[in-house]
Amino acid sequence: MPVPRRFDRRPPERDTTRLNERIRVPEVRVIGEDGKQIGVMRTEDALRYAQQRDLDLVEVAPESRPPVTRVLDYSKYKYEQAQKQKAARKHQQQITIREIKFRPKIAEGDYATKKGHVERFLKRRDKVKVTIMFRGREVTHPERGQIILDRLAEELADLAVIEQRPNLDGRNMTMMLGPSKAVLAGQFDKDRDQGEEGEDVAAAGGADAAAAAEAAGSADAAPAAEAPAPVPEPSSTDGDVAQPEPSRAAARSR
Repeated sequence: MPVPRRFDRRPPERDTTRLNERIRVPEVRVIGEDGKQIGVMRTEDALRYAQQRDLDLVEVAPESRPPVTRVLDYSKYKYEQAQKQKAARKHQQQITIREIKFRPKIAEGDYATKKGHVERFLKRRDKVKVTIMFRGREVTHPERGQIILDRLAEELADLAVIEQRPNLDGRNMTMMLGPSKAVLAGQFDKDRDQGEEGEDVAAAGGADAAAAAEAAGSADAAPAAEAPAPVPEPSSTDGDVAQPEPSRAAARSR
């Protein structure tokens, strides 16, 4: 049962290619299924020519005079085009921009940690946006942020190239770093793989150590809970219960 137009929520057809009966011009230039040009024909004759071969008449150059059409299997043609576009997207390099934020009074340990993050991003061929955040009156000394950015760029000269020099925008100073030619050539891929493998091994080792410690704790706690209470030994060997001796004061009273 056809759906009424006012209740049809389906998106409109986006394929604007004209084929078969959609071609409304009086004549077209026809290219056969083998790629050879047949010539200019009336549209009815060209459509009949395609139908005799169980193929479609597809308009490929509507701007031409007369329009150029091809005789082909349109479903197969669309599938092949989709596969080509998919392969082209697969080989395209996707660029990801990461951001790392510093403070002008950053401690040396925090600086080393954030520098390690920047190295990891660059080895993954990502661009890194380094931001120095100024607070309060710190913005009156932008040279402190400049010193940090220059130091970072100098220490990562083998991995990074400066794509955007340090620029002060409001209370933030930014610098854009991109992977160097050595990184793009794959010279640091081995180091990157070893670093990721080391992180996985360390995580697995920590989990194993935690499990071993938990098992050892439960093993130590079990004997303490199950240890029987000591049984008092009898004071005589013949099985009779020993009577307490009377005190000397009681003997004198007698």
